[in-house]
Amino acid sequence: MTSDLFAICFNTPHPAGLARFWSGVLGWELADGPDDGVALVPLDAAGFRIRFLPGQEPKTGQNRAHFDLTSASPEDQRQTVARALELGGKHIDVGQLPEEGHVVLADPDGNEFCVIAAGNKFLADTGFIGALACDGTQEVGYFWSEALRWPLVWDQDQETAIQSPSGGTKITWGGPPVAPKTGTNRLYFELALPAGADWETEVDRLISLGATRPGTGESDTGRTLLLDPDGNEFSLRRPR
Repeated sequence: MTSDLFAICFNTPHPAGLARFWSGVLGWELADGPDDGVALVPLDAAGFRIRFLPGQEPKTGQNRAHFDLTSASPEDQRQTVARALELGGKHIDVGQLPEEGHVVLADPDGNEFCVIAAGNKFLADTGFIGALACDGTQEVGYFWSEALRWPLVWDQDQETAIQSPSGGTKITWGGPPVAPKTGTNRLYFELALPAGADWETEVDRLISLGATRPGTGESDTGRTLLLDPDGNEFSLRRPR
């Protein structure tokens, strides 16, 4: 048995406040989480959670990952943008062009996200969170495809994307040039094993695929921290 994507985690100085923002934008319910954090539970039971954990990681340039939210119509896109602004988001400029059609925003912590225009064919079979768009290499896309057992749904010009066999949000990597990593990522993956699975075997499997240990060992919360081939942190929860 291999691990599943349990959650996308945000490290934030204000877990409760940031959770309320994203709950309002997405329409997902708030739930208490372990580790003094707050979680959002997806509307689809097959989806991942979004967790907000206490952290003081400074903002150093653009995050390596951001959400792309989809729109059913131009009016739907306007409503999503207006809702995000009302909840405390703001417009930002990351070099986007007007003809690209998407709106770039930041949440109250400064984390970037995009509201994509209606009619995007690549995200047509996803859901409201169309993609977690990541800055990363082709190698890391291959790694996560094997790690999660999610098939590649795009592999062209060193750009990759994977999607769960059950559908839903795609995870994409834009290929080179990849900006150098500076500091700890604010957003990271949290994996979980089914009850009864062998944790050490799964750690060994992930390492055989290209993960590495950062040398910090297991945390007190029953999780261990690993790095993917691009040096991005991710955690693996022990089965309970």
